[in-house]
Amino acid sequence: MNYDIIVIGAGPGGYVTAIRAAQLGFKTAIIEKENLGGICLNWGCIPTKALLKSAQVFKYINHAEDFGLNPVEASFEFSNVIQRSRSVSEKMSKGVEFLLKKNKIDVLFGNAKVKAGKKVAVEKDGEIIEYSAEHIILATGARSRELPNLPQDGNKVIGYRQALTLPKQPKSMIVVGSGAIGVEFAYFYATMGTQVTIVEFMPNIVPVEDEEVSKHLARAFKKAKVKVMTSASVESVDTSGEGVIAKVKTEKGEIELQADILLSAVGVTANIENIGLEEVGIQTDRGRVLVNEWYQTSVPGYYAIGDIIPTQALAHVASAEGITCVEKIKGLEVERIDYGNIPGCTYCIPEIASVGLTEKQAAEKGYEIKVGKFPFSASGKATANGDTDGFIKVIFDAKYGEWLGCHMIGTGVTEMISEAVVARKLETTGHEILKSVHPHPTLSEAVMEAVAAAYGEVIHI
Repeated sequence: MNYDIIVIGAGPGGYVTAIRAAQLGFKTAIIEKENLGGICLNWGCIPTKALLKSAQVFKYINHAEDFGLNPVEASFEFSNVIQRSRSVSEKMSKGVEFLLKKNKIDVLFGNAKVKAGKKVAVEKDGEIIEYSAEHIILATGARSRELPNLPQDGNKVIGYRQALTLPKQPKSMIVVGSGAIGVEFAYFYATMGTQVTIVEFMPNIVPVEDEEVSKHLARAFKKAKVKVMTSASVESVDTSGEGVIAKVKTEKGEIELQADILLSAVGVTANIENIGLEEVGIQTDRGRVLVNEWYQTSVPGYYAIGDIIPTQALAHVASAEGITCVEKIKGLEVERIDYGNIPGCTYCIPEIASVGLTEKQAAEKGYEIKVGKFPFSASGKATANGDTDGFIKVIFDAKYGEWLGCHMIGTGVTEMISEAVVARKLETTGHEILKSVHPHPTLSEAVMEAVAAAYGEVIHI
């Protein structure tokens, strides 16, 4: 069968691309080998948020007295917590199925392989069917990265997929890597009662974040009895006994850590194997597909988006790239994605949200900067919520007032970062934010207060 557009992969990049293509009038098909919604919806972003909510509720119940309520001792069956998370994913996957149907997109299940001449072969149950399209868009995503010294056996050394479906709660866990995946799982398991140790190679946890944010999270984790080891690396793992014994290289020498289970959270690897790239002649570099600014590969008619190209491996980035790609194919007036204005969110408690330059990056680029900070301890709404941990930090160019970066840590900040993203997109100055009246009492007014602090006009600290 012949299509205008075939999308390979039905994750947040692929299914969004297919829907936008259908909206633009293209005859569209999407190919998926496993679950509609991809890793994000089934094994990543969505189910982890469900687990984190369970942990948050558990924590609230155990601290009922802090809110003037009678003490309650919360309890749980671990399997029920896991099951809730799975049912959330199932519901969302059915939602994607509905959207694809609604937009009259043909859904093909099986393993896809691109071929020369703008063709795609789909293998299912030993049967191969060939399809063709004017435009073929690769959106095959990524999987948990495996280090040679940390081979995953799915039992004692696990990736994020197994961490979402453990049959029973481990008493102790080593988490290797402290990016978003690592700290989210660390928070969840620690809150539920598992003894957690984080091992991070870099000098700070969540190393891509502003240093003040990283240090604040480290303090919050230590307070929550999560052991944090930085400038450390797991050299080898022994799984021959009951649990795992990890040899960890630290600045002070080598130590051994023991735990029931080790979670490897050291990033992702792009799914570019066995999808026909070599046969078609599509160029790759360091495990990623090379594309131009409109996501065209080295071979005309073939495109790539999302985690398989060298941009940020984030669901919202993949969706934006897919929309940009098909709108360009349609011939619309399209704006290039500004990769310097992509927000990043981490959903442990306290949450982290950031966009733009860190203070260190701004200084390295030679900017003369104004920096403002506002702590949630000075926020009426945060105090009423009983959760004043965290702050908002803003960075402005002192000369022109350009909003260079915004960094937040605290409960609920992931819902607030969009203000900074939109403002930066519109080239809004600090003065304009300051004079935009924010509602009181809200957590979001802390953004205005942080800007006021940068300009020496803060009222509430």
